[in-house]
Parts: sequence; C-alpha cells; structure tokens
Amino acid sequence: MANGPALSTARSGEVYQTSPLSLLDVLYANQFEGKVIDPEVVKQAEENFYRGAPPNWLNFYISEKAESDGTGTPFIKRDGYDKLVGQIQKQREFRGISTVKLFHQPGCGGTTLAMKVLWDLRKSFRSAVLTGSTSDITNVAEEVVHLFTAGSRGHQNTVLLLVNDEESLENLQDNILEKITEQQIDTRMPVVIFLNCVRKDALLQNRDNVVLQKQLSDTEKQKFDEKNKELCRKYSDKCNQFHGFNIMQTNFSLAYVEQICKVFSTVQRANKQKKAQLAAFISLLNAYVPGSYLLESQCLDFFKHDDYIHGDFSLEDRMEPFSHLIITFQEASGKKVCMAHPMIAQCCTELMVEADVARSDTARNLLTTLCRDEVPAFFVGFVKDMLTKRRPKPQETEEENQINSTEMKEEQERFSRLILDIQRMENDVQSASVLKMASNKFGQNPFFPQALARFYYTELKDYNQAEMWAKTAKQRDPKNSFIADTLGQVYKNNLKNIEHSANPREIFQLAAKAIEAFKDEEQLAENERGRDMKGDGKTKVSHVFNTRGMFGYLQVCNLVYDLLVKQNETWRGVLTKKVSLGSVLGSLGDNKLFRFNALINSLRDEVERKCAFFDTYLTYSKPDMKKDDRSYISRDTSDCYRKYVGDSPPKHFKEKGAILIQKLKQNLVDTSARVLSCLDRECTESHLKEITTWWEEIFLQSDSVSALANYILAHIMLRNMGAMFPSDCNYLTVFKQKMPLIPKDSPELHMLTLLLCWPTNSKEKCVLDLNKLIQSMHCSYEHAYEIHFRSRYLPPLFFIGKGQDLTRIVHRKVLKEMVLEQNDETIQDWNNNWSNEKIFEDPKVQARLLKVEGVVRNYRVYATIGGTVIEMDANLRNRLWKTRQVSFYIGVNIRGPVAFAIQTKPAKKDMASSEPKEIKPQLSPWMDNNGGHFVDLHQTALINRVTDTEGILLKLKDRRLISNENYEAVRALKSTQDQMSGILQSLTSNTMGKDALYEILKRMKSMRPLINELEGSD
Repeated sequence: MANGPALSTARSGEVYQTSPLSLLDVLYANQFEGKVIDPEVVKQAEENFYRGAPPNWLNFYISEKAESDGTGTPFIKRDGYDKLVGQIQKQREFRGISTVKLFHQPGCGGTTLAMKVLWDLRKSFRSAVLTGSTSDITNVAEEVVHLFTAGSRGHQNTVLLLVNDEESLENLQDNILEKITEQQIDTRMPVVIFLNCVRKDALLQNRDNVVLQKQLSDTEKQKFDEKNKELCRKYSDKCNQFHGFNIMQTNFSLAYVEQICKVFSTVQRANKQKKAQLAAFISLLNAYVPGSYLLESQCLDFFKHDDYIHGDFSLEDRMEPFSHLIITFQEASGKKVCMAHPMIAQCCTELMVEADVARSDTARNLLTTLCRDEVPAFFVGFVKDMLTKRRPKPQETEEENQINSTEMKEEQERFSRLILDIQRMENDVQSASVLKMASNKFGQNPFFPQALARFYYTELKDYNQAEMWAKTAKQRDPKNSFIADTLGQVYKNNLKNIEHSANPREIFQLAAKAIEAFKDEEQLAENERGRDMKGDGKTKVSHVFNTRGMFGYLQVCNLVYDLLVKQNETWRGVLTKKVSLGSVLGSLGDNKLFRFNALINSLRDEVERKCAFFDTYLTYSKPDMKKDDRSYISRDTSDCYRKYVGDSPPKHFKEKGAILIQKLKQNLVDTSARVLSCLDRECTESHLKEITTWWEEIFLQSDSVSALANYILAHIMLRNMGAMFPSDCNYLTVFKQKMPLIPKDSPELHMLTLLLCWPTNSKEKCVLDLNKLIQSMHCSYEHAYEIHFRSRYLPPLFFIGKGQDLTRIVHRKVLKEMVLEQNDETIQDWNNNWSNEKIFEDPKVQARLLKVEGVVRNYRVYATIGGTVIEMDANLRNRLWKTRQVSFYIGVNIRGPVAFAIQTKPAKKDMASSEPKEIKPQLSPWMDNNGGHFVDLHQTALINRVTDTEGILLKLKDRRLISNENYEAVRALKSTQDQMSGILQSLTSNTMGKDALYEILKRMKSMRPLINELEGSD
C-alpha cells in the first residue's frame, strides 16, 4: 500500500481511495501489500484466531503469504466456498442489486467463510463489511454508492457487501436505487451484491442457499487434520489451547468441550471468586447472545477493588484457571473479551447450574455488578437481546422451506431464550425476578418493563402487576404505539380469562379500560407518520403502521359480545343498537349499567369503521411479496362484523334502500374492497349474481357513483368467474360520462376508470389523458391509504388482458387458478410468484394477458400507448437498471398500473425471418493472407510479455468468451506466463475469442507498444 489504499476497478486495475467511510469496513485491493508487519503482531493475530477470536483481514493475509512462501497449508475453506463464489460470480452477469445468502449455525465458521470469500474476491470486487447500524439506512446507501463509483463515474466497480442483518436488505436496496437515481449515475455493471450472512440455531439443508452446520464432511475433516499437523509443528503445546480450531477439528465434539470446561465444575454457589463470577457472566452472555462481548476495561473494573490485595495483574492472570477458555482480541472500538466458542459458553453455563449456580442467579449478579452507574450502549443492547429478544418458533414445514425465514410466516416464541430456559428449568417467579431487576436497573428503557408486563399477564395471570409494569413501560416511551399496545393486551387478557360468573358491570369495567388503551394506541399509531416523521431523539420512528390497537379493539368487542349474550340474549339487541339500553335496563336487573351507555352506543359504529379498515387493508396490501397476513385477523374481523353489524340493522335504520344495504352488510359486500375480495373469499356464482343485482338496484334508487362503480366491479368479478350473465353490464356509458375524475375521488373509482378506458392495444389512443389519470390516482391513494399501507406490498388486483370491454379485465385469482391447476403448486409457491414473476412464463397466462411495449430509462419504466409515453411503477425495481426497449404486462393495484415481467425487446434483426440461410465461413480481419490469426502467429511473445492477465481474464469473462470454470482455473495459476498460456488454450478453437483478445490487448494502454511492435513484424 505504498501509494495508499486502493480499490479494484472493473478492468482489474486500481484506483486510490482518499475519503474513509464510517459505516463500512472496506477491504482494499492492495490490503497489507508493501507493509512491514511486526512478526509479534502476526504471531498474536494467528494465535488469537485459532484460539477462537473473530477473524480479521490480517488472518487471511498471513495465511495467503505462508501458502505462497511454501511455509503453510492453505486457509481452510468449508465446502460451501465454491458454491458461494459461483453464486456471486453468476450475479455479476445481471445489473442492479442482488443477494447471495449464507446460513450458518453459531460457531461453525460462517462469518470466517464469508470474509474469506470477500478476501479472495477483493481484486475483482470492492469488498466491504457493513459495520454501521442498519437504522442509519440512508447513510449506508450513500456510502455504498460512493464505494461503487470511487468518487468518479469512470471508476465504477461492483461492491460485494457482507451484511448480517436479514431484515434491512429490502429497505437498503430501495435506498441505494434512490441514491443512484438522484445522482443520475449510469451504471454499467451491478452496483452491489449483498452477501447476507444469516445466523440460525437450527438449520436444514437447502438446495438454493449455502448452509453451514456443526458437522464436517470427510473432505473438511481431512483439511482440518492437515492444518492441525501444521499448527502442532509450529506451536507445539500451545495448540492444546486453540479451542476455536480444535472444536471444529474434532467435528464439534461435545466430549472435547466438556473435558476442557471441567474447571467450572469446581465452582461453588457460596463464596464464589470474582474470576468465576466474571467467567459465568461472559458464558451466559455468549450462550444467549451470539457475537456478544465485554470490553477488557469492564472486566478490569470488575476486579478494581481487589487491586490493593493482588496488585496490577493482567486480565489473563486474574482469570486463571479459566483463562484458556476466554479470548481477548483487539478491534477498532477497543479490546474485547468473550468465550472461545459458543459451545464452551453453553457448556460452562450448564456446569454452573450443576454447581448450584442457577441461570437466574448469574443473570441477577450480572445486572447488579456490571450495570452500575453509566452502562455502555452496546452492553445495554446485549442485555436487552438476552432478556427480551424473541426467537422465531421452529416450523414443521418441508425441509427446503425450513431455512428461508423471509419466506415463512414465523411465529415468535413467547419470551427470550434465557427467560424461557429459566422458566422451564427453575420457575416463573425467577423469570419475573430477572426481568424486574432489569426494569429497575435500566430506568429509561421501556422494553424490560414491557416484557415483564407480558410475563405477568400470560404466565402468572397477575393482572395488577401486569398493569403496573405496562404503565411503567408506557411512561418511559409515551409516543411509541407498540409499547402502548401492552397495556391494552393486559386488560384484554384479563377480560378473556374473567370468570363466567362475572356480572355485566365487571365485564364493562374491564372492557372500558381495554378499549381506552387500544384507542390511545390507535391514535399514537396515526401520529407515527413513517419516513417523513421526525423523531424526538428518544422515540423510534416506525416505518410500519401499527394496526394492533384497532385489532385489539375488535377482539375486546368479540369478548364482550360472547360473554354478555351467553348470559342474556337481550344483550344481542343492545350491542347491535336494535334496542336501546335504557329500554331494557329493568330486564337486565342492574340500573347502574347505564353509566356505560355512551360506550355501548359507540361499539357498533366503531366496529363497522374498524372492520371496513381491515377489509381494505387485507384486500389491497400484504406484509411483503412473499407473506400473507395471518388468517386469524380476517377471521376475527369478520366474526366481529357479523355480530355487531351484519345480523341486524339498528332501530333507526329506515333510509332509502335500507333493506338492500343491510343485505350487503350481512354478506360482507357493502364496500368496494369487499366486492373486490369476493373471488378470494370463494363466493359462489349465484351469490355474486345476487350481489350484482343488489348494487344495481341501489344505484337506480340513489344515483350514487360509488354504487354504480360497485355494480360494475361485481359484474367484472362475475365475468372473471366465467359466469353466463343474461345481459351485458348496464350503465357503463353512464359511468364513463362521469369521467374524468379528481384526486378527491376514491382510489377505487380511479382504478375502475383506468381499467375501463385502457386501450385494447398499444396503438389505440385513450379517450382520457392516462398520465393525468394515473397521477390523480396516485394522489387519491396517498390521501386515502398511504399512511396505513406504508412499507407493505400492494399486490395487483387486476391485469389488462386481451379482448374487448370487460372481458379483458383479468382478476389475479384467474391467473392463480391457471397456475395451481396446471402445476399443482402449493399456496406458498403461489405467494412467491409476485417476487419471482415465474407465473408469466406460463403459456396460458401469456395467452390471456396483453403485452405492451415500452422503454426503461433513468431507472424508470414507461409504456408506449397510442403514441403517448406513460410512466408506471415496476413490480420488481431490479429490472430497471439498464436503459433498453422492453415489453411487459400491466397489472393494476389500488395505487395505479404496475409493469410485470419486464423483458428486453428483441432487436429487429433477431425478429427477422427465421428461414434457414446458407452459412458462409467468416474470415477474421486479424488473419494474414495465409489464414493465420495474429494471436496464433505471436503466441510465444504474448505468453512471455503480456503482464495484465487478470484484466484480460475479466474482460473475456464479461463477454462470456471464457467459462466460469476456466476463469477460476486460469486465475489460480501462479505466474502471468502460465495464466497467458491458459488464456490462449481456452481460445484456440474460437476465432471470436481470439478476435476479442486482440481487441482487448489493442485497447490496453500498457500493451499498445507490444501490439504495435508485433504488427510491424508481420
């Protein structure tokens, strides 16, 4: 690094980096090159690594240098290495952003493997590790783009970024695209490939991703045995303490771990020495929070009161006889201390329990001794994860789906692993005690009292204590709707578990508290405005709209209805407002119930409003492309609606068309969203015909545009069901006369207008200005739904198909049935269709839908309709990286039209007649009169004098003139002469390849003198 840190270029050159990045640990192409490293530093780094310290870049440099010098065996690469590198190289063929996943169990070398891949690819990619917080996603994106361009648009090269956080990837991808668009960067290659290193406790094999488990293959065992012999020769007896390495070398032997941890069996509950206590703290922390650590300064502070007695000893000396199980290593933020391996941490924790030192004892002792005064933020985070982080429950699903958490509906465990283990192995009281101590120790943190409140109401059924701690949590973060939810849950669970003999007054007292808490939560959620909301420095801004308050309200209403109606049928009429409370107080036998009259009168209308919200929420959006909302949300919502609204109209319900409207409510089709969900809810043809007729009659009585729209939508649903209707859809002309619309009109009206006026082919002109209509629809959506649907995926409701009039409006369910019927796919496979768009490869789907032409430019997609260019969203934004002519299908969601299955349009010459023509041999322009190619004639000179073989290899690979296998094989050769010889061997039978090699050499500034000399000698 004589000239400073350098980044690799796409042409295998180097560009020098001047500005450091604060959120990324960048691995430079010339890392450590030209530096003289102190042999003691090298020795210490290698010893620490094999003892169990996390790898650093120096470890890979040391190993690489030893291998090249012939003094060491290669760095061990676990079996997933080649697959991982192959997947990364394959992603380089596609522009944009992609992700390669590595799943690994803690302590099996997953992070080491990922960093080894980054090290080996540093000359062709810009390797980096994301070290900053993923909450600072905008600045992370800024730094990734800066690393991609290296400060200049002419220095682009793909970033290979190691990311441990699985959940932030999609958000980070969107932010990077926004930055690229803002800076108007014309990308010529992939911007970034995420290497997502996902740590999981339980894994099953998966054919698509690399999976590392605590089990070695025979090949891996052989590699570890060879390395063990080398280390024994080099370090002699020191190898006995290389526990990180030895655990893997013994194939994760539990017997080995138990043997080296035997020292913990001497620990006694009474009169524990400080070193035993500290070892127990580190073990507990590492056993339950992978990647956790203490700072050496924290450990020494723990011993400071003993300094007068023992003197100023090192931490290693103080920790004897536990020192060999603990590793101290240096990182940028200071010296860190942890157990040498997660299996050691787990075993030591178990041995402490056998010595009568329970997990709860260790946890309380840790909180008492290490959490005095001001606690470092990182350590608060570790304690928070240890006591409150809930893991996903294991799912009993097919093997290949088991691993892919982003594609599963994962339920969380009730509490953190430590709290559950204390509950299982000790008792509920001890679990609560630990959470209570943490709540008191961290007086500003809301998450400990929140978890404690949940423990009280779910496990101990102590609702008074639960209420107190839920209120404490809320006081600590009064603007956080998710924290506020806990108080409502306390009251709701109390109501759920109330004795059946409870009288109505007791029921309403509890219900009133729950409803007030959930309404307060709902209001807080409305105030959390997502990306545009500014935090106050304490409150975390939510990018997801919290619906728990509204859903909790409906659950309480369900409980109230069931409890009261079971006692007395009179309550059915009161709760549905069919009769007033005052008129039946005598028969209910408690005049004091009238104090709840206002609450009772509000329930029916509030239920109707909240159920309408959930119907739009569930019909128009979903958590992401691959997930559906949990089925109980729809079930409980529908049950509550039928109880309070659907069964009977209120007593004052006498307006025009009242009977028809009540019929619609009883059948859950009284709004546009409910009409649009008819096919998803498996409505029968006869039922849907009735619904269509009811909406037509309501329109004729009221002349309402919304009623007319719902009639037309119901008719469209019937058409998609394949129903034979006695006549065409009436009043289409009436609806069209009411166009164009204004942004204040509902998104549903805009959507119907768009569907009805969309041209039947790309050449036909539209009667309306489609750009203005789409813009108006976007504004309408923003006003009606954006706050609530933020961060959720908007699935298509319809697609534009072939044909005329309403027959060309294709509901998504029609496509679903086509695919499931033909391929026997599961519902899970179907959910993936929006994320992989494979559905559009189905010939039946292609025959049903209308394909339109357009263009991708400036990271946006445009359709060309009737000579007009119309901008629209893309379902997969990763298809927008390359400017080109395209074709695609158009889906319509509640926000507007969306381009699906964007494909590059074949060039005209490719679309010409496919009749066979006589193929004549083509002569290369770089052949002499005798047919000898320049590359063949000067093979010896090229082998001996060409030096930049890596740049040539990459260019040949980019042009797909050399296979991945040959690329890696040639690149592995030691000398440039051997590499050039390998390149020529790969191209000997390929005139196109030899032509490309000549062009590459001719354009390389360093090679021009040689090429000119050789050309002059011909």
